[in-house]
Amino acid sequence: MNITVIASGSSGNAYRVSDGTTALLLDAGIPLKAIQKALNFRVRDLSGCLITHEHGDHVKAAGDLAKAGVNIYASRGTLDASKLTGHRAKPVEALKEIQIGTFVVLPFDVQHDAKEPLGYLLTSRATGEKLLYFTDTYYIKYRFEGLTHIMGECNYSMDIIEESVRNGYVPAELVPRLVKSHMSLEHFLDLLRANDLRSVKQIYLLHLSNNNSDADRFKTAVQKLTGTEVYVC
Repeated sequence: MNITVIASGSSGNAYRVSDGTTALLLDAGIPLKAIQKALNFRVRDLSGCLITHEHGDHVKAAGDLAKAGVNIYASRGTLDASKLTGHRAKPVEALKEIQIGTFVVLPFDVQHDAKEPLGYLLTSRATGEKLLYFTDTYYIKYRFEGLTHIMGECNYSMDIIEESVRNGYVPAELVPRLVKSHMSLEHFLDLLRANDLRSVKQIYLLHLSNNNSDADRFKTAVQKLTGTEVYVC
């Protein structure tokens, strides 16, 4: 599995994944021109774009990608909230598999303050690899077998949030929304413990908060638990 991080964080999220036969974009939360540049202006080589939810840092370029000929896959709630229409807008449903090129894609519901947010499990029929992708959720109720790659949000740690509140970096009234819509380091580690990690090759930590995270600490914690390659994005 080849993974290219184009953008990650509150300013925008976009990731390219390929199994050597089929290439997909995961989220499109930056301008189309930036995506084009990152892909060496070969946007048409994408077989599709999977959108998790309608917030701008995940969907910004979806309409422009559709105009450029890329199919956009998302829940009906996300498509409606994003005003994405036309034959390139492809509604998907949680727990109903679809096939895009050599990828079998299983959408699944996640917990976030959006219309109908999803995460995605991608299984390559070309390589047998299995990628779990999720972001902007504080909890995942499902368990997955045979994962080889994990790309997941690791946004904050509670002790860092508490310090940020004390120092005036984060208003206390924003904390309840944050902890009910994004994944903490602690919950990320719990998720890893609950899943089958025997075949995991790489873990990508996505969407770290600018004020409430510690990249080195988060990477060390995940490496200590899993003993695998960890990348902070």
